[in-house]
Amino acid sequence: MTAKIIDGKAIADRVRAEVKEAVAKRAAEGKTIPGLATVLVGENPASKVYVRSKQKACAEAGINSFGHNLPEDATQEEVEALVRKLNADPNVNGILVQLPLPKHLDEEKVLGAIDLNKDVDGFHPINIGRLAQKGREPVFIPCTPAGCMVLLEEAGARLTGANAVVLGRSNIVGMPVALLLVKANATVTIVHSRTKNIPEVLREADIIIAAIGQPEFVKKDWVKPGAFIIDVGINQIEDPTSKKGYRLVGDVAFDEVAEVAAAITPVPGGVGPMTIAMLLKNTLRAAELKD
Repeated sequence: MTAKIIDGKAIADRVRAEVKEAVAKRAAEGKTIPGLATVLVGENPASKVYVRSKQKACAEAGINSFGHNLPEDATQEEVEALVRKLNADPNVNGILVQLPLPKHLDEEKVLGAIDLNKDVDGFHPINIGRLAQKGREPVFIPCTPAGCMVLLEEAGARLTGANAVVLGRSNIVGMPVALLLVKANATVTIVHSRTKNIPEVLREADIIIAAIGQPEFVKKDWVKPGAFIIDVGINQIEDPTSKKGYRLVGDVAFDEVAEVAAAITPVPGGVGPMTIAMLLKNTLRAAELKD
């Protein structure tokens, strides 16, 4: 068996085109243009790159973006004051606080200060709480987990009754995607650093979401033939043949696992593009909720 490659870039491009069309339609009807405010605290190089890419994506979709940068030593009150100011700004439909924040800041308090209807990243404690409750729906779903679910759907994975294994229990990916899989009627196991016999657990999985931050951790003989694999990991490994001296790999040993899986996402080009696409979709929805 050779796995179907799930082209996250192509799917994300389609989502972005749909958002762009909807934004243009809003403009033609005289409705407000959606606006996304980004909050970056400090000088983290990776965070700067992520914020720039989100602002560029907004521009391409016709969404207004408002960048707010605070110094590394910004106080808790200063960050929360900025969030409250953005909550009150009618031009801002979505607020994205780039994580991680500097260690001296209380991340939960900052996220909790965001207006629930502007929480386009989906990390407000109430939105996550609703995601965890049967019969409740969050206003917004976190972007990367939402993207994972779209990729599974596009690949033709059958979720009802499936055994799904999530590697990793982070607040950003692992826990929310596990909750989404439960909502989709899968039977879910969360694997983490204290889990015993990880290969045995994975061999029972119809669906694997890998978000553990370990390069090429999941091996071919750990995967049930015909499983669907969503690889969220992005890791640098040394590669003397590359101009940069390294290459990017996921948490799954792609080449060997692709020999047995039904479908698999590549790294890069799988989950990554979906994160920004879902952010744009959430920002559009925030504007629509306000209409």
